[in-house]
Amino acid sequence: MTLLALLDFAAVLVFALTGALVASRAQLDIVGFAFMAALTGLGGGTLRDLLLDRTPIWIVQPVYLMIACAAAVLVFFTAHRFESRYRAILWLDAVALGVAVAAGAGIASDMAQPAIIVTVMGIATGCAGGLMRDVVANELPLVLKQGELYVTCALAGSLALLGTIALGLSGNAAAVACVLVTAGLRAGSLALGWRLPVYKSRPPRS
Repeated sequence: MTLLALLDFAAVLVFALTGALVASRAQLDIVGFAFMAALTGLGGGTLRDLLLDRTPIWIVQPVYLMIACAAAVLVFFTAHRFESRYRAILWLDAVALGVAVAAGAGIASDMAQPAIIVTVMGIATGCAGGLMRDVVANELPLVLKQGELYVTCALAGSLALLGTIALGLSGNAAAVACVLVTAGLRAGSLALGWRLPVYKSRPPRS
Protein backbone atom coordinates (compact mmCIF):
# COMPACT_ATOMS: atom_id res chain seq x y z
CA MET A 1 0.00 0.00 0.00
CA THR A 2 1.33 3.43 -0.93
CA LEU A 3 1.81 6.29 1.52
CA LEU A 4 -0.98 8.28 -0.17
CA ALA A 5 -3.39 5.38 0.29
CA LEU A 6 -2.42 5.15 3.96
CA LEU A 7 -2.98 8.88 4.37
CA ASP A 8 -6.41 8.56 2.76
CA PHE A 9 -7.33 5.76 5.18
CA ALA A 10 -6.06 7.79 8.13
CA ALA A 11 -7.97 10.88 7.04
CA VAL A 12 -11.22 8.91 6.76
CA LEU A 13 -10.73 7.31 10.17
CA VAL A 14 -9.80 10.43 12.11
CA PHE A 15 -12.35 12.69 10.44
CA ALA A 16 -15.00 10.01 11.04
CA LEU A 17 -14.11 10.05 14.75
CA THR A 18 -14.70 13.80 14.85
CA GLY A 19 -18.04 13.38 13.09
CA ALA A 20 -19.13 10.78 15.61
CA LEU A 21 -18.02 13.00 18.49
CA VAL A 22 -20.15 15.82 17.08
CA ALA A 23 -23.04 13.33 16.93
CA SER A 24 -22.47 12.51 20.60
CA ARG A 25 -22.68 16.20 21.52
CA ALA A 26 -26.01 16.34 19.67
CA GLN A 27 -27.16 13.10 21.43
CA LEU A 28 -28.02 11.29 18.19
CA ASP A 29 -28.79 7.58 17.86
CA ILE A 30 -26.39 5.04 16.37
CA VAL A 31 -27.67 5.68 12.84
CA GLY A 32 -27.04 9.39 13.33
CA PHE A 33 -23.52 8.57 14.51
CA ALA A 34 -22.86 6.50 11.40
CA PHE A 35 -24.24 9.23 9.12
CA MET A 36 -22.14 11.96 10.71
CA ALA A 37 -19.02 9.79 10.72
CA ALA A 38 -19.42 8.84 7.05
CA LEU A 39 -20.28 12.38 5.98
CA THR A 40 -17.22 13.81 7.74
CA GLY A 41 -14.81 11.03 6.90
CA LEU A 42 -15.73 10.66 3.24
CA GLY A 43 -17.02 14.12 2.30
CA GLY A 44 -13.70 15.74 1.39
CA GLY A 45 -12.37 12.75 -0.53
CA THR A 46 -15.65 12.35 -2.42
CA LEU A 47 -15.60 16.00 -3.50
CA ARG A 48 -11.97 15.62 -4.60
CA ASP A 49 -12.68 12.48 -6.61
CA LEU A 50 -15.72 13.95 -8.34
CA LEU A 51 -13.82 17.10 -9.29
CA LEU A 52 -10.93 15.02 -10.64
CA ASP A 53 -13.35 12.80 -12.61
CA ARG A 54 -12.57 9.72 -10.50
CA THR A 55 -15.00 7.21 -9.03
CA PRO A 56 -15.31 8.09 -5.32
CA ILE A 57 -12.83 5.97 -3.41
CA TRP A 58 -15.43 4.46 -1.05
CA ILE A 59 -17.32 3.04 -4.05
CA VAL A 60 -14.15 1.49 -5.45
CA GLN A 61 -13.12 0.24 -2.01
CA PRO A 62 -16.11 -0.07 0.36
CA VAL A 63 -13.69 -0.66 3.23
CA TYR A 64 -13.50 3.14 3.55
CA LEU A 65 -17.20 3.22 4.38
CA MET A 66 -16.73 0.35 6.83
CA ILE A 67 -13.95 2.29 8.58
CA ALA A 68 -16.25 5.29 9.03
CA CYS A 69 -19.03 3.09 10.45
CA ALA A 70 -16.60 1.34 12.79
CA ALA A 71 -15.45 4.73 14.07
CA ALA A 72 -19.09 5.65 14.72
CA VAL A 73 -19.69 2.50 16.77
CA LEU A 74 -16.48 3.02 18.74
CA VAL A 75 -17.37 6.59 19.68
CA PHE A 76 -21.00 5.66 20.45
CA PHE A 77 -19.77 3.45 23.30
CA THR A 78 -16.78 5.51 24.47
CA ALA A 79 -17.64 9.20 23.99
CA HIS A 80 -18.63 9.58 27.65
CA ARG A 81 -15.03 8.91 28.67
CA PHE A 82 -13.76 12.18 27.19
CA GLU A 83 -13.38 14.98 29.69
CA SER A 84 -14.00 17.51 26.92
CA ARG A 85 -15.42 16.15 23.69
CA TYR A 86 -15.12 19.55 22.01
CA ARG A 87 -11.39 19.67 22.81
CA ALA A 88 -11.00 16.15 21.43
CA ILE A 89 -12.81 17.21 18.24
CA LEU A 90 -10.45 20.16 17.75
CA TRP A 91 -7.25 18.13 18.13
CA LEU A 92 -8.43 15.10 16.15
CA ASP A 93 -9.59 17.50 13.45
CA ALA A 94 -6.11 19.06 13.35
CA VAL A 95 -4.53 15.66 12.74
CA ALA A 96 -7.15 14.74 10.14
CA LEU A 97 -6.66 18.05 8.35
CA GLY A 98 -2.93 17.38 7.95
CA VAL A 99 -3.28 13.89 6.50
CA ALA A 100 -6.29 14.75 4.33
CA VAL A 101 -4.60 17.75 2.70
CA ALA A 102 -1.53 15.63 1.95
CA ALA A 103 -3.68 12.87 0.46
CA GLY A 104 -5.73 15.25 -1.68
CA ALA A 105 -2.82 17.31 -2.95
CA GLY A 106 -0.68 14.20 -3.45
CA ILE A 107 -3.30 12.42 -5.53
CA ALA A 108 -3.81 15.48 -7.72
CA SER A 109 -0.04 15.81 -8.13
CA ASP A 110 0.27 12.15 -9.13
CA MET A 111 -2.35 12.83 -11.81
CA ALA A 112 -0.06 15.56 -13.20
CA GLN A 113 -2.56 18.30 -12.44
CA PRO A 114 -1.37 21.95 -12.58
CA ALA A 115 -0.11 23.50 -9.35
CA ILE A 116 -3.29 25.52 -8.79
CA ILE A 117 -5.44 22.36 -9.05
CA VAL A 118 -3.13 20.47 -6.69
CA THR A 119 -3.55 23.31 -4.19
CA VAL A 120 -7.33 23.42 -4.53
CA MET A 121 -7.62 19.63 -4.19
CA GLY A 122 -5.56 19.70 -1.03
CA ILE A 123 -7.78 22.39 0.47
CA ALA A 124 -11.01 20.70 -0.67
CA THR A 125 -10.02 17.28 0.68
CA GLY A 126 -8.96 18.73 4.01
CA CYS A 127 -11.81 21.16 4.60
CA ALA A 128 -14.97 19.88 2.91
CA GLY A 129 -15.78 16.99 5.26
CA GLY A 130 -15.48 19.09 8.40
CA LEU A 131 -17.48 21.87 6.79
CA MET A 132 -20.31 19.44 5.95
CA ARG A 133 -20.20 18.03 9.51
CA ASP A 134 -20.52 21.43 11.15
CA VAL A 135 -23.24 22.68 8.81
CA VAL A 136 -25.38 19.56 9.35
CA ALA A 137 -24.83 19.83 13.12
CA ASN A 138 -25.90 23.50 13.00
CA GLU A 139 -22.56 24.68 14.41
CA LEU A 140 -20.32 27.49 13.20
CA PRO A 141 -17.88 25.70 10.86
CA LEU A 142 -14.31 25.54 12.12
CA VAL A 143 -13.18 26.84 8.74
CA LEU A 144 -14.99 30.11 9.51
CA LYS A 145 -13.99 30.58 13.14
CA GLN A 146 -12.93 34.18 13.61
CA GLY A 147 -9.25 34.59 12.79
CA GLU A 148 -8.40 30.92 13.41
CA LEU A 149 -5.92 29.26 11.08
CA TYR A 150 -7.70 26.50 9.18
CA VAL A 151 -8.00 26.97 5.43
CA THR A 152 -4.70 28.83 5.72
CA CYS A 153 -3.13 25.65 7.11
CA ALA A 154 -4.45 23.62 4.18
CA LEU A 155 -3.14 26.20 1.73
CA ALA A 156 0.30 26.26 3.37
CA GLY A 157 0.46 22.47 3.43
CA SER A 158 -0.45 22.17 -0.24
CA LEU A 159 2.21 24.73 -1.13
CA ALA A 160 4.74 22.86 1.00
CA LEU A 161 4.00 19.70 -1.00
CA LEU A 162 4.47 21.54 -4.29
CA GLY A 163 7.65 23.19 -3.05
CA THR A 164 9.14 19.90 -1.89
CA ILE A 165 8.43 18.29 -5.25
CA ALA A 166 9.93 21.32 -7.03
CA LEU A 167 13.13 20.75 -5.04
CA GLY A 168 13.37 17.29 -6.57
CA LEU A 169 12.40 15.26 -3.51
CA SER A 170 10.14 12.23 -3.69
CA GLY A 171 6.36 12.29 -3.48
CA ASN A 172 6.52 10.57 -0.09
CA ALA A 173 8.81 13.29 1.29
CA ALA A 174 6.45 15.91 -0.11
CA ALA A 175 3.46 14.26 1.57
CA VAL A 176 5.26 14.16 4.93
CA ALA A 177 6.22 17.83 4.57
CA CYS A 178 2.59 18.66 3.82
CA VAL A 179 1.33 16.81 6.91
CA LEU A 180 3.87 18.51 9.16
CA VAL A 181 3.19 22.02 7.86
CA THR A 182 -0.60 21.68 7.86
CA ALA A 183 -0.99 19.97 11.23
CA GLY A 184 1.78 22.09 12.78
CA LEU A 185 0.12 25.37 11.85
CA ARG A 186 -3.27 24.13 13.02
CA ALA A 187 -1.78 22.95 16.32
CA GLY A 188 -0.12 26.33 16.76
CA SER A 189 -3.46 28.03 16.26
CA LEU A 190 -5.05 25.82 18.92
CA ALA A 191 -2.24 25.78 21.47
CA LEU A 192 -0.60 29.16 21.01
CA GLY A 193 -3.48 31.26 19.76
CA TRP A 194 -2.05 32.03 16.32
CA ARG A 195 -4.62 34.08 14.47
CA LEU A 196 -5.15 35.99 11.25
CA PRO A 197 -6.21 39.64 11.49
CA VAL A 198 -9.97 40.00 11.13
CA TYR A 199 -12.02 42.74 9.54
CA LYS A 200 -13.34 45.37 11.93
CA SER A 201 -15.91 47.83 10.72
CA ARG A 202 -15.26 51.52 11.08
CA PRO A 203 -17.69 54.42 10.80
CA PRO A 204 -17.76 56.01 7.34
CA ARG A 205 -15.90 59.23 6.81
CA SER A 206 -18.12 62.28 7.04
